[in-house]
This record gives sequence, structure tokens and C-alpha cells, in this order.
Amino acid sequence: MNYSEAVQEIQTIVPDIQNQLQEKNNPYTAIRVFTDHIKRMIRQNDRNLIRASLNKMSAIYSQGDAALKNAIENTFIYSLDNCTAFCTEEYRKLIFSCMSKDLQKSYTAQIYQHGI
Repeated sequence: MNYSEAVQEIQTIVPDIQNQLQEKNNPYTAIRVFTDHIKRMIRQNDRNLIRASLNKMSAIYSQGDAALKNAIENTFIYSLDNCTAFCTEEYRKLIFSCMSKDLQKSYTAQIYQHGI
């Protein structure tokens, strides 16, 4: 999956961020906009949209090209700990259960590597 395909996939989940996704033609912008959307959904406790969004992020990560994977690792995963820090343990577990095992592994690797 390339940038254009990822943007189309994201728009199926969140059509109202279409203009933001097309402002700049690069994977980092698309993933940043999608990450900001997911953060808002976490704060608003919109569990259905969170589930769909995290499933889509996982699909983009597993099927995406190297540029998309790097963008997800450096944008989404990097900010995930910050946006779930004030969630209850139950809510945090729900959030992480919506992510693929590969995305969870990347998160864990980044958290443990960061502390070294």
C-alpha cells in the first residue's frame, strides 16, 4: 500500500478529515492527521470509531510501504503513550487490543528502546 491508497483507506473511516489529508502529499502528514483524529476519539471515549480507526492503522502498518511504516512508527506509536497516559487501565487495554500484534510489538520495542 502506498500513500495514496492509505489516504483513501483513512477517508473511508473518517471522511471529514479529507481536506487535511490532502494538504501535503506525504505519508507523515497523513499519519499525523490520522493520529490526531485517533487521539480525539480516545479523549471523547468513542469506542466504535477508535476500534475502526486502530484496525485501519494496523492494516496500513501491515500492508504499507516502508515510508508509511516509518511514519506510523515515528508519529503514531511515538505519541500513543502520551495520549493513553490518563486512561483507566481497562480503557488502555481496550485501546491496545484493537491494534495488531505487529503494531503492539513496535510500540513495545519503541518504549523499551527509548528507555535505554
